[in-house]
Amino acid sequence: MKWSENAIARFLARHTFDRKHLVIVPNCSWPGSECDLLIVTPNLRLIDVEIKISRGDLRADFGKDKWFHNWDWHKDGPMPKDDAEHRRRRDWPARAWKHYYAAPTHVWGNGIPEDTPAASGCLSLDERDGSLCVRVLRQAKVCRDAEKISAESAIDIARLASLRLWDAYAALERREAA
Repeated sequence: MKWSENAIARFLARHTFDRKHLVIVPNCSWPGSECDLLIVTPNLRLIDVEIKISRGDLRADFGKDKWFHNWDWHKDGPMPKDDAEHRRRRDWPARAWKHYYAAPTHVWGNGIPEDTPAASGCLSLDERDGSLCVRVLRQAKVCRDAEKISAESAIDIARLASLRLWDAYAALERREAA
């Protein structure tokens, strides 16, 4: 199988998170940083899933801004983003109740890289007998500080998911017309 972010996202949405969650939105930055899948749970908590198709892509994620607390201002004015003294590593992305990395088995290689955030769950995908399956390498830890989102925010996220559906239909029509 040729692995792609879309194929993995589609499988996770339809077979892993489908029955237990209110809404699943691909490629979403609603929480404040980009996530490959944003999932809203029935109790209005957010799950952030990052999909990786190479080990380099996985390792590159650990340095993204979403993993750091950044203070934009201090007494001397704006602070550069790379000021290490004022950057502190997060255990979870902002607003996330749980965070997962999902990747094909070959990406995990000899196991979970040491610099993978300790609170992040790790999902391994494999193809067996023509169908995909998911194995949990490490369960995600719950961020007890993550607040529930409001009902209004859940509706905004659902609206975003609905608009994405109509955009997908339009793209399909354009492709069929070509």
